[in-house]
Amino acid sequence: AHISKHLSQEARGCGYLVLWLDCDREGENICFEVIECTRFPMNEAKKRVYRARFSSVTEKDILKAMDNLVEPNRHEALAVDARQEIDLKVGVAFTRFQTSYFQGKYGNLDSRVISLGLFGRTYEVCSSEIGNNGHETSFLVLFLPSLIHNFCFLDIDLASFFSSYGPCQTPTLGFCVLRYLQINTFKPEKFWALRPYIIQNGYELQLEWKRQKLFDIDVAMMFQKLVTEDGILDVIDVSEKQETKGRPSGLNTVNLLKVASSALGYGPQTAMQIAERLYTQGFISYPRTESTAYPSSFDFKGTLKVLENNPSWSDCVQRLLAEGYHKPRTGTDAGDHPPITPMRPATEDVLGNDAWRLYQYICQHFMGTVSPDCKYVRTKVEFSIGGEIFHCIGQRVTVQGFTYIMPWLAINEKNLPQFTKGEKIEVSRVELYEGETSPPDYLSESELISLMEKNGIGTDASIPVHINNICERNYVQVQAGRRLVPTTLGITLIRGYQCIDPDLCLPDIRSFIEHQITLVAKGQANHSRVVQHVLQQFKQKFCYFLQQIENMDALFEAQFSPLADSGRALSKCGKCLRYMKYISAQPQRMFCGTCEEVYYLPQKGTIKLYKELTCPLDNFELLIFSMPGPEGKSFPLCPYCYNSPPFEGIDTLFGSAKIGSTGKLGKGAGMPCFLCLHPTCRHSVVAQGVCACPECSGTLVLDPVSAPKWRLYCNKCNCLVLLPEGAHRIATTRDRCAECDSTIIEVDFNKKTTPLEDGATLHTGCILCDELLHSLVEVKHGKSFSRGFGARGRGRGRGTGRGRGGYRGRGRTAGKKVDPRMSFRDF
Repeated sequence: AHISKHLSQEARGCGYLVLWLDCDREGENICFEVIECTRFPMNEAKKRVYRARFSSVTEKDILKAMDNLVEPNRHEALAVDARQEIDLKVGVAFTRFQTSYFQGKYGNLDSRVISLGLFGRTYEVCSSEIGNNGHETSFLVLFLPSLIHNFCFLDIDLASFFSSYGPCQTPTLGFCVLRYLQINTFKPEKFWALRPYIIQNGYELQLEWKRQKLFDIDVAMMFQKLVTEDGILDVIDVSEKQETKGRPSGLNTVNLLKVASSALGYGPQTAMQIAERLYTQGFISYPRTESTAYPSSFDFKGTLKVLENNPSWSDCVQRLLAEGYHKPRTGTDAGDHPPITPMRPATEDVLGNDAWRLYQYICQHFMGTVSPDCKYVRTKVEFSIGGEIFHCIGQRVTVQGFTYIMPWLAINEKNLPQFTKGEKIEVSRVELYEGETSPPDYLSESELISLMEKNGIGTDASIPVHINNICERNYVQVQAGRRLVPTTLGITLIRGYQCIDPDLCLPDIRSFIEHQITLVAKGQANHSRVVQHVLQQFKQKFCYFLQQIENMDALFEAQFSPLADSGRALSKCGKCLRYMKYISAQPQRMFCGTCEEVYYLPQKGTIKLYKELTCPLDNFELLIFSMPGPEGKSFPLCPYCYNSPPFEGIDTLFGSAKIGSTGKLGKGAGMPCFLCLHPTCRHSVVAQGVCACPECSGTLVLDPVSAPKWRLYCNKCNCLVLLPEGAHRIATTRDRCAECDSTIIEVDFNKKTTPLEDGATLHTGCILCDELLHSLVEVKHGKSFSRGFGARGRGRGRGTGRGRGGYRGRGRTAGKKVDPRMSFRDF
C-alpha cells in the first residue's frame, strides 16, 4: 500500500511513464499494475507509457534500453494473471479441504512448517489505491526490481495447516517419492564378471570383458575355466581415434542452479538469492533466463576485458585475447534474455565467500564458452583368449581447450603400454569378480531440477521456490550430497493422491497448464477462457477427490497415531473434568478424549501445568507457557479462553500482537490471561497489569513465574522491565497510585539485600512515582519511563487498547477494488 501510494504521488505532474521492471512475464505483469497505480490512461498508453528492456544494470545496457523503448506486453501480463488465479484457487480448494479433514486427527504428525502449497511463485501485487496523473511536462521513470513488494493474499495462521496441495509443488514432491519407491522396491541381484590381469612393461593392467557381467555363476565359472586354460592373450586390434569434448554453451538459470547444488553445495533458493544480489549490484547480467545462445551483437571482447585484471584467471583471458577467442556453440534462444555473464570485475573481499564462489563459476563458464574445444586421443586395444573378447582403453589429451579454465570437466588421462597387433601376452591371473546390483540413489537437487525442466514444472524463476517449499514443509529432507529424502508425511501424501487420482501428482497436468499459459502469453488463446477451462477440469477432480478421501485417510491411519493415543495427561478439561493430553508434536495442542475437542496452544515454547489453578470463567486448569531464552516471556493461559476468547472483539483488538520473532501467539492470536479483561480473575490484565507500556498502547504485566529475576512485560510488544532482583515475592495489589493511576505493587525484599532502612523487607509503592522502586527498575527493551511517559501524561490509563478505534478494528474500505484473482464467487 505504501509503494502504491508513493507511485501515485510521484506520478502527479508527469507526462510519460517509463517502466524498468524485470524483463520476464512477472515483470510485465507488474508493469500494468504500476500503470494502474499511476492512473495513466490505457487508451493513451501507446503514446505516454513505455517499456525498457534490459539484461543488466550497466550504463551501456541502460542507455541502450532507453534508446529502444517499446510498449508493455499485455499478453504476457495476462499469462501471469492466469497462472496466479489457477494456482491460487486450485491450491486453496484442495489445501483447505485436506486440512479441515485431517487436522487434529493424528498426534505424531509433524506439521511445524507446512502451509498453503498453492503459490507457483511469490505473488507480486500492487494495491489499488490510485492517484491522479498530472500534465505532460516530465518523465516518471520507475526502476523497480520484481521483488520490491510482496503482499500476502490470505491472513492465515500457518501453524494450523499440515496438508497442502499445489499444481507445481505436488508433482515436484512426486518425483522424490517415485525415486524413494524405486529404491524401496529394488531387489538386489548377484552378478559375476571376468577380470583378466596382464603385466606389460612392468605395469599390471586389468582388462574389461565384452560381456560385462553374467547373472549365472555356473556359466561365469565355465568362462573363467576356458580363459584360464588358454592362458595366452592375442592382440587382435589396436586403434587410435581423435575425440573432441565440446565447450559449453551459454549459462542459463537451470544449469546455474544445477551446478550450484552439485558442485558448490548451495540449495536452489540460496543460489538464486545470491545470483539476484550479484545482479542488482551490477556484477552479473540478469540471472533468470532460459536462453543458452548469445545474441549476434554480444560484445565478447569487452566482457573478456572486464575479467582481464583478475589474477585468478588473467593468464587465461590474456591468452584468449592474444590468440583470438572462439565463437560459442549454438545454443537455444528462448527469446527472453542472453545467457548469464559477468558484467563487472570483483574479488572475494568485495563479495564475500558465498557470492564469490558463484561469481567465480559464472566467470569461468563464460570463459569456457569462448575457449577452444578439448581434444584428446582415445586408444582401444582388443584381446582374444579362450574364445572371449576383452579390451582396455587409454586417453591422452592433446588440446586442453576450455578444460584449462574449467578443470573439473577435464578428461581423465590414462596411458597404455605399447601393444602391437598380433602380439601374444601371457595372463598373470584371472579373477572372477562377484558383485551385486544396487538401487539408484535418492534424487539430488540437480537431478530434480533436470526432471522439472524436462517435464515443464515451474519456470526458471519458480523452480527454486518449489524445491524450497517441499523442504520447508517437511515433505522432504536434504541429506548428504544435497539428496532429497522424502519424509513419512511426504510419502503418505503422494501415495494418497495416487490411490485417488494419480493425475494430481503427475507432471502431465502441470505441463498442460503451462502450455495453455504459454498460448496466452503469445496472444494465441483468450485469458478468461483458459482460466475457466482449467478450473473446470480441476473442479471435476476436486469433486471426485472429496468422494474418495477415505482412501487417503486409510494411509494416514497406517502411518500416524490417532490423537487419542498420543501425548501425556497434563491438565483437566473444564467440561468433563477428565484429564486432557498434551501433544508436543507441532503444532502444540491439548486434546480431550472424552469431549473429542482439540485446543491449540502458543508455539515454540514449553507448556507446564500452572499450580493446578483453574479459570473462573470455564473451570479449565491453567497452563503456563514459557518462551525460550533468558529474556523469554512466561504467561498463564486457559486452553478454552485461548481458543474461544470470551470477550467480543478480542481478536481484532490484539490480533496483531507479536512475541519477539515467533509471530502470532497461536491460532487466531489467541487470548492468554494477560489479555483477559475479566474483573475477578486473579491472572487477568486487570489483576496483574501494572502500568501502561511506554512503547505502545499495551499494558505492562507482572510475569508470575519470573522469580527470583522478577520482571514486567508488555502484553502487546517486546518491552521488558526488570524489577528488583532477589526479592522473595512481588505481587500486585488492588490499590492504585493517586498520581498516575498505576497499580501499586508489594515487594518483599531479601533481608540480606534489602535497600530499606533498619533491615525492613516489605515495601509497597508505584514503580513510576515511588523514588525507591523507580530507582531499582530497569527497562531492558523499549524506551525509558521518563521519556516514554513524559509525553503521555505519565501513562494514565491501563493500556487496554480502548483508544484508536477500540474493539472495532480497521474494518473494510468502502468501494475497495476487488482483485478478480482473489474472488471465489461461483468457484
